Amino acid sequence: MNYATAVGVGLLTLTAAGLAHAQDTTAVQDTTAAQDTAAAQDTTAAPAEDRTSGLPHQVQWKFHLDAGLGTFGFNNSLYANAHPDPSGDLSENWVESFAKPALSATYGLRKGELYGAISAVGERTYAAPPPLVGNEASSFQVEDLYLGWRSGNALKVGENALDFTVGRTQYKIGTGFLLWDGGGEGGSRGGYWSGARKAWEFATVARFKPKRHTFEGFYLDRDEVPESETGTRLFGGNYEYAFNESNTVGASYLNFQSDSLPVRDGMSVYNLRAYVAPFQRLPDLSFGAEFAREENGDLIGSTAWMAQGAYQLSKIGWQPKISYRYASFEGDDPSTAKNEAFDPLLPGFSDWGSWWQGEIAGEYFLSNSNLISHQVRVHVTPSESLGAGLIGYVFKADQPATFGPGVTSDAIATEVDAYADWQINSNFLASFIAAFAHPQDAAQQGFGRTDDFTYGMIYVTYSY
Repeated sequence: MNYATAVGVGLLTLTAAGLAHAQDTTAVQDTTAAQDTAAAQDTTAAPAEDRTSGLPHQVQWKFHLDAGLGTFGFNNSLYANAHPDPSGDLSENWVESFAKPALSATYGLRKGELYGAISAVGERTYAAPPPLVGNEASSFQVEDLYLGWRSGNALKVGENALDFTVGRTQYKIGTGFLLWDGGGEGGSRGGYWSGARKAWEFATVARFKPKRHTFEGFYLDRDEVPESETGTRLFGGNYEYAFNESNTVGASYLNFQSDSLPVRDGMSVYNLRAYVAPFQRLPDLSFGAEFAREENGDLIGSTAWMAQGAYQLSKIGWQPKISYRYASFEGDDPSTAKNEAFDPLLPGFSDWGSWWQGEIAGEYFLSNSNLISHQVRVHVTPSESLGAGLIGYVFKADQPATFGPGVTSDAIATEVDAYADWQINSNFLASFIAAFAHPQDAAQQGFGRTDDFTYGMIYVTYSY
């Protein structure tokens, strides 16, 4: 029995439990119902019954629907598969869409509760004709399919202090510096930017959360795009301590395996991170730092780190927040036998600029390897339903000689992104991007590009 069958059986068991309980109570209720029938017939017609799902009412069911539609436009596009998944060599202009229906359930036990979910994702990339793209891409497949148990109030150390999940589900660490996306996008699946698929092909996650501490152990197998299958899977542990909502520190260990990437196969990754607002008298001042080290014997030894500081003017209109971030992802030194090029692993989008750095560069031709970036950001909140900002980048190569053949300069590009997120109502969200990037000497030497890049996007999502 494979894991999908096992989880499916588990979900059916959850449903059957509700049915069995419903049948037990119905047997008792039928006797009194028969006695009351005659009296009920003498009264006026009863009001129409509420519509039901037909599913066992002892189980709490929720239906969800997420969908999105976006249009993208490029001038002087450059695609170099910056993500771990293929772009499909998108054209100058294209459209993406997705739909994700889902059904989740919880069933209360004497101690804790069972929970599970099933969903599917359909994605499409279209309006991108040959010769730059070739065939349009679309796909439809199961996304979530998992079963879990959590302790509820059974333990005094906290609500849902114990939590176990198995199946196709999501798992993320921190802000996505190393590990965020369990599902591959783009290529034959479509939806390169949409990112509707996030569930791992198979995941087992055990979590113990006594009060402010969080301990996690996991095994994850990535759901990769078929034409870029690497057999990437990993196991590891994660710890976080939350002093409060504004102060969190964490540490993780990851051990990777891969069927086709020798450097990644057997690689250990060590991660430390802190996101804090340490001064009570200056709650608007915050800092963040993250460090990662990759080791795999004589094959690789590489480091990545970032540091950031931010200050929000929370007492004035629009509450502007100004931040600066420095990020370094080591490149391979050609003078050594060992590989120092940082493996970007599986980052993802947790916020604008994290951790696809730049809506042009980071999304379409730069990855988090052999890269040094300076980011300056200004974010404003004109209203509860609208957030907007500007992000400026300077991108440099850590090792110019391995950035590309004949590259001697470390200056790759500069970029400015303008963004806005408009929460139209509780269901609809519209996002807008306008971006400009200027290629510098390294991009000219490595890619032969001298023309400026421009890019625009409008994306509308619906969530129910």
